[in-house]
Amino acid sequence: MKERILKILENNGNLTVKQLAVLLDVSEDTVRDEISRMKKEGVILGFNTVIDWEKTERQLVNALIEVKVHPKKERGFDEVAERISSLEQVTGCYLMSGGFDLTVMVEGKDFKEIAMFVAEKLAVIDGVLSTSTHFVLKKYKDGGVHFVNKVQDDREAIVL
Repeated sequence: MKERILKILENNGNLTVKQLAVLLDVSEDTVRDEISRMKKEGVILGFNTVIDWEKTERQLVNALIEVKVHPKKERGFDEVAERISSLEQVTGCYLMSGGFDLTVMVEGKDFKEIAMFVAEKLAVIDGVLSTSTHFVLKKYKDGGVHFVNKVQDDREAIVL
């Protein structure tokens, strides 16, 4: 049942305990207890809302930054990654395989703010060897949600 609850919540974290119980055909107490247990175990870390900020007044720029790191003795990449993750502008930090070590997702009010973040906060961290910043120009899908609305063609077909 644990995986079923998680899959449903992953797709719609807005559902009530009652709605989940109906979907799973179990009691509300069972669902409530299972969710509580998963929160305590750190399986469920939070609930997020996916927002299309372009449809609001808020100006927001997202960037993906590739970071090469010199791993610390005995702690590997963890020490540097934890330090980077603690920075306010960072929305995600991932250990990667391939040509760089970490992918860092950041957001700021404009390109300059992100550039200053890289220069003044990220690049100066002990263990960071180099960075490569890629700005997000348009989101098509984020958090499993499609951002692009399909344009429906309402024209009628004419047969001659």
